[in-house]
Amino acid sequence: MTKVKICGITNIHDALHAADCGADALGFIYYPKSPRYVAPEVARKIIEELPPGITKVGVFVNHDAGEIRELMEFCGLDMVQLHGDESPAYCRQFPALTLIKALSLQVAHDLVKLRDYPVKAVLIDAYSPELYGGTGKKADWELAIKVKETHLLILSGGLNVNNVRQAIEAVLPLAVDINSGVEASPGKKDPEMVRRIIEIVRQTDSD
Repeated sequence: MTKVKICGITNIHDALHAADCGADALGFIYYPKSPRYVAPEVARKIIEELPPGITKVGVFVNHDAGEIRELMEFCGLDMVQLHGDESPAYCRQFPALTLIKALSLQVAHDLVKLRDYPVKAVLIDAYSPELYGGTGKKADWELAIKVKETHLLILSGGLNVNNVRQAIEAVLPLAVDINSGVEASPGKKDPEMVRRIIEIVRQTDSD
């Protein structure tokens, strides 16, 4: 079954609705420059209200490792998603089973650098020279497929109700990461889009 992660959660209403719709994981962005940034105190309150079984993922960009560990404990996070320029050596400061490394692939040679990353999964996003994710652009699905040779794959990058079925059928990822594709505005989810995209993922799996 394809897992569904709804990322960019900023409020309790969106969090509980996504959980009710069947999301497997929720992502909380701790990068202050993101329009979907959530303060640790707010994230902690949201996470305290979530039902059991939801994986809570903290998204970080070039943070100090010590700060990440503190926020994991303070907020009750299950996993860390590193969305910046973190090296394999940096990743070794954390248990591999708690790590997701986000990468934006441009050419096939970029796949070489994946081999050294000691992480549970690799998230492939669309490349942008200016933004660390949340671009709304489609990732390179052909390159994403090759990631599965070395790591579990989470597919991100511009996924929405119009293309998520095609993405799953073409790439067969472990999980899909949905953010801007189900938003009414940055940081605010559209309830119907969230419900619909999870419904499409489940139907695609069934088919």
